[in-house]
Amino acid sequence: MRQRDPEFAARHDAEPIARVTGIALADIDTSVPTETVSTGMPFTIVPIKTLKALQNLKVNLSSGTEYLQKTNGKFFYFVSRENCEPRRPPANARMLFYNGEDPATGSAGGCTAAWMAAHGVAASGERVLIEQGLEMKRPSEIFVRADREADKVVNVRVGGNCIEVLRAEITL
Repeated sequence: MRQRDPEFAARHDAEPIARVTGIALADIDTSVPTETVSTGMPFTIVPIKTLKALQNLKVNLSSGTEYLQKTNGKFFYFVSRENCEPRRPPANARMLFYNGEDPATGSAGGCTAAWMAAHGVAASGERVLIEQGLEMKRPSEIFVRADREADKVVNVRVGGNCIEVLRAEITL
């Protein structure tokens, strides 16, 4: 699936993110920005230093949601550049929200691809695997890529495989 070209919005300091989410400040990776990116839905990408910190993530969703409403983000998307498999470049992510946790968030994956291309985490056009849903025992693999042309990110693509868990039919 090709997503809209990204819109980069607010960059966020790590200290307020740590305070409102309850994440330890030392677990936030400040070598790249925490940033709100949208390819249709705005996600605030929060880089987490280690896979272990991501796996043990406990987030205060109430104060986190209040913060997002003030900064025009819809959800936090927590990303670690470590992965369970020795693939390059790796990524592992979690999307916690008021209804629980999402095992695969393609819309956030596209925003993350744009963020990675913009900040040199992945090369222009490089395919990146994002693993998500492992902590909830519903593993998914989201393949993303985005191109960087001069100072602009374009051509955001998201793909992957899923397992059908429900099928329904409605007759009106």
